[in-house]
Amino acid sequence: MPRYLTLLRFTEQGAKSLEKSTSRAATFREAATKAGVRVEAQYWTTGAYDGVIIVSAEDETKALHCLAALAVAGNVRTETLKAFDASEFTVITAK
Repeated sequence: MPRYLTLLRFTEQGAKSLEKSTSRAATFREAATKAGVRVEAQYWTTGAYDGVIIVSAEDETKALHCLAALAVAGNVRTETLKAFDASEFTVITAK
């Protein structure tokens, strides 16, 4: 199942309402579930990024649509990476 790790940075809009971040995350989780996307984890971080979301879905388009909707809301900027577990990476690197 395709898995994506999305790095988040607050926009000025998101930073101004930082106290609502956890409720926005819950709303995202609910919307993702309704769209058929599984939110595996949501974390707030320190350093270059303000947060990380890990999602997976049977349908890659659904996952990417869900992450695009998150960015469109305007509270975060996203950088998304496709992620592989060890067994998936072994298949990729097999000769």
